[in-house]
Amino acid sequence: MTNQTWQTVDDYLIGQLIERDFTEVLERSLRAGLPEHHVSSLQGMLLHILVRAVNAQRVLELGTLAGYSSLWLATALPKNGTLITIEADPNHAVIAAENFAAAGMTERIHLIQDDARVALERLIAEHTAPFDVIFIDADKPNNPVYLALALRLTKPGTLIIADNVVRGGQVADAATDDDKVQGVRQFCADLGKNPRLVSTALQTVGSKGYDGFTLSLVTDAVQSD
Repeated sequence: MTNQTWQTVDDYLIGQLIERDFTEVLERSLRAGLPEHHVSSLQGMLLHILVRAVNAQRVLELGTLAGYSSLWLATALPKNGTLITIEADPNHAVIAAENFAAAGMTERIHLIQDDARVALERLIAEHTAPFDVIFIDADKPNNPVYLALALRLTKPGTLIIADNVVRGGQVADAATDDDKVQGVRQFCADLGKNPRLVSTALQTVGSKGYDGFTLSLVTDAVQSD
């Protein structure tokens, strides 16, 4: 099967299943020259469904980009729900803020423009309430760091989702010198050995090519320092 087949199937399924897509977000992102690293429509709806399925009130996202996945997450929340999304690049954050305003979601979405590690450490220091869902889609070499910090902002029942973990199959290559792949490999190892987590991974094909995501459930309370 080819990428064209994957794209054709994606187009068909989107036409059958997705009533509303945030195409204006993608158009604004493209005009601004942002990289096309956003999730697909079908993946966005998956995030939306997962947030609704666990009746999430609080969601944390690492890696906002133009805010496409943010809107899929935020629109699944109740009116009093909150999405905190963290973006390191100031130019990306400006575009995301414009997209949130255009969607009328500024009251529900709190955008933090900062390095994700710094922002997470600050949330921990502020004793921020735990999150129901955490979506990790930032710079892959730091995925292990983000997991360790994000776990301190969880509770039993929190879902942790991480995107782009298959890397076109490179994740199985222990000899790779790609720091993104090595970051994902360490991240997956950390998921597997953490007694607080039960985890799985799914490979995906579609308009975004060949990749996949991990899905982890927090089963035990955070350990005190």
